[in-house]
Order: sequence, then structure tokens, then C-alpha cells
Amino acid sequence: MARYITISLDKRGVSCRAVLLDQEAPRTCRAVWDALPQSGSAYHAKYARNEVYTLVPPFADPKPGRENPTITPIPGDVVYFGFEAWEIGNPAYGYEESSEAHGEQGATDLAIFYGRNNLLINGDAGWVPGNVFATIVEGLPEMAAAAQDLWLRGVEGETLSFARAE
Repeated sequence: MARYITISLDKRGVSCRAVLLDQEAPRTCRAVWDALPQSGSAYHAKYARNEVYTLVPPFADPKPGRENPTITPIPGDVVYFGFEAWEIGNPAYGYEESSEAHGEQGATDLAIFYGRNNLLINGDAGWVPGNVFATIVEGLPEMAAAAQDLWLRGVEGETLSFARAE
């Protein structure tokens, strides 16, 4: 039986629904599902292009490892990244001191992709593959419009939340 999650930009009041890809990414789906709900400050990507993400404390033990990886996510992909502290806490990235980016244990990045032509590369680290663990099946156009608004008007005060859907 398919499992679904709801992903929301809380301040903007926009949500979408995604189906977990249990066949393609079973370890990642299990780790995320067991850790829900998750919520944190929303960020719009600098490098990847059409991506909105949040950073939360690491929750997978053990970490899922690489499965169903991509460096070219498509619209509707929901992606998990696990970062070590040294990979994400670089002051040049501009995260506030209180951000999960500066956590001693690193951070988990939960991201949605809302447009085409994304490329997961970082000028400091090179390729940054992520695990595609879900696909947005409802509400992508509305989420894309809200994500574009984040890009144009800023992310301050916005949160990105992930929860189990009924």
C-alpha cells in the first residue's frame, strides 16, 4: 500500500502531497517516515536552481546510504541529503549561527524540486548526489509558484514542513 507525505510552506499556506518511493529507496523512506514530522527554516537553493529545502538534525541511525541517487532531479522529486558538519557549516554559505548547518553532528537536508534543469553541484565540494525518496503527485504547480515567490521575495520567516499524510 502506498504511503504519502504532505509538504508545506507554512507561512505561505501552500502544501503538496507526495508518494513515497518505497520500492526504489526503501531505507531512505523508512528513515524519513519514522522521523516525521520534520520542520525547519526554508531555504531556496543557490547552486541547484529550482530547489527549496530545510535543514534538520540528523535522524537516520543508521544512515540510509546511497539509494535511488540523482544529480539531476526533475520537477516533483523529493530528495534526502545527509551532510557531515564539515560539509555544510562553511561560513561562506551564509547560514545563521543558529541554523542546523552548524550542528556538530551535521545536518539532514530534505528538499523539493519544482522546476527543470537542476544540477546538484557545489563549487566547493563538486557533485552532491541525493536520494530521491518521494514524488510530488498533487499540488506541484501551487508549490512551484510559492517557491518562485521565495526566490523573488526571500525566505525569512518561512518554514518547510514534512508530515505523514492520511
